[in-house]
Amino acid sequence: RRTSLAASFFTSSYESDKMGNHGLLGLLGKDGQFRAWRIGDTVLAGSFADYRSFVPESDIFETLVELTDNHGDGVARYTSARELYDFPLAVIAGLSFEEQMANVNAQAATYRWRAAIINAFLLLVIGLLWWLSHKIADIRKREVEAEIAYAKQVEYLAYHDTLTGLPNRSLFSKLLDQSIKQARRSEEKLAVMFLDLDHFKYINDTLGHDAGDQLLQDVSSRLKSCLRDSDIVARLGGDEFVVVLPSVTDEVYTSSVAKKMISAVSKSYILFDQECRVTVSIGISIYPADGLDEQTLTKNADIAMYQAKEEGKNTFQYYSQELHSQSLERLTLESSLRLALKNEQFSLHYQAKWDISANRITGMEALLRWEHPELGVIAPLRFLPLAEEMGLIVPLEKWVIKTACRQNVAWQKKGLPKVSVAINLSAHQFFDPELPEYIASVLRETEMDANLLELEITESILLSRGERVVQVLNSLKEIGVRIAIDDFGVGYSSLSMLKQFPLDVIKIDRNFVRDMSTTNVDRELTQAIVAMGRKLSLTVVAQGVETKDQADFLRDNVCDQLQGFYFNKPVAAEEFTELFSRSIST
Repeated sequence: RRTSLAASFFTSSYESDKMGNHGLLGLLGKDGQFRAWRIGDTVLAGSFADYRSFVPESDIFETLVELTDNHGDGVARYTSARELYDFPLAVIAGLSFEEQMANVNAQAATYRWRAAIINAFLLLVIGLLWWLSHKIADIRKREVEAEIAYAKQVEYLAYHDTLTGLPNRSLFSKLLDQSIKQARRSEEKLAVMFLDLDHFKYINDTLGHDAGDQLLQDVSSRLKSCLRDSDIVARLGGDEFVVVLPSVTDEVYTSSVAKKMISAVSKSYILFDQECRVTVSIGISIYPADGLDEQTLTKNADIAMYQAKEEGKNTFQYYSQELHSQSLERLTLESSLRLALKNEQFSLHYQAKWDISANRITGMEALLRWEHPELGVIAPLRFLPLAEEMGLIVPLEKWVIKTACRQNVAWQKKGLPKVSVAINLSAHQFFDPELPEYIASVLRETEMDANLLELEITESILLSRGERVVQVLNSLKEIGVRIAIDDFGVGYSSLSMLKQFPLDVIKIDRNFVRDMSTTNVDRELTQAIVAMGRKLSLTVVAQGVETKDQADFLRDNVCDQLQGFYFNKPVAAEEFTELFSRSIST
């Protein structure tokens, strides 16, 4: 008995949610005819296929799964076939590759865009890290460059003068040492030149330190313009410069360079709208004759420089053994000068000022002397410049003021007439803020009349700082002291300028008086100064009178007071007492 079944019966177990829309479920006979065939919702039957392409020969119990597309519709499927036991049939099942891989592909897509985001983030982080690394490297580079620049700046400041930019003492020592080694190898000479500005402290005291700094800068520029590129110029400090001339063949070249620098430095300067001039003194030592090392050469050039100053400044001097001996004497003076005031080695000598028409003493000038216990009496020109350099000039001049006032009062108490006593003031003392109060206190202490104290200043002080000079002069005039201009005629004073200052006395420079008898110009200048003094109602004093002819000429031209060796040399207080007493009796 046969039973007939529809093909769909054999594929009814096909579930779309499990096998998809392209899954395969079929029953294939060994004769190659499909008894039933379902793909998705399509059910077929009766078609033929190669049985062995679906069911390869193998163990009946082994089920193989293969990815094939031999189903006639071009869809790749994972296919498995199994023969039915004792039936000439095989069951075939297949799942679509695309459908089975859809979830995997979706997950893969998800992973891909996640990976893309992560990669983009990583790239951003890497880029940021690279940017930060680049910035850090750039910052580090700038820090290294700044450290190098700072180190260079520190090294520059350590070896250069901050004001002029010239090598300082440390660098100069190294450069000179190198030059000496080079000169030794090549058997050549070299010259060391020690330079010191003349009266530089006067510029500082009168125009101020800013003007002094500007002057040093101008001087350094002028010195460099006088030298070769191979030469060395350095600033040791203050107003001291030093120059090294390598490969010197003879003294003629060295002297020409020294003259060139002296000429360049001595030209006028404009400092804060004020024209001024300074000069320079130069000492020279030669390698190897004057030393084999930098210390010896520099020291000997310094010794020669001081000799140049003693010879009148604004010149140069070569080192010699004789200068070495003089240098030792200078060292002795320096060490002794500090103790001289304490040990009461100073004294005052007095030189009279005469009214020749009345033939009587009308005043005197107090002159400082140093009685050294070993070197004897030392002239002021030898120790006063040294006292200025050592900063002792102010206390020394204070001692002079007090001592002279006490002596003047002592003479009055002995019954001698009241006459004025004149005292020279340096620029340091004149611009000392304590000067007016100190003078007032001395006058109170000694009980001397203020109008008997005469303070002498130079024309250069008068012409230095106009307003400041007027302030100091007015302060002194309020006390009641008299003001005199010393060595009048050698500066640049004019009649209109003299009218601006509260002056009482002008002292004609001794050079005019000395040459009156031989030079008509000096005689006429002296007459003009006397006439100008009368015009301004000033007392005119002629100093340096040494002959009768000079005294007669000055008397004939109505000069108020005369002072000089013709009348008397400066003498100690005891001798001057006798001279003063005799002038009264006569």
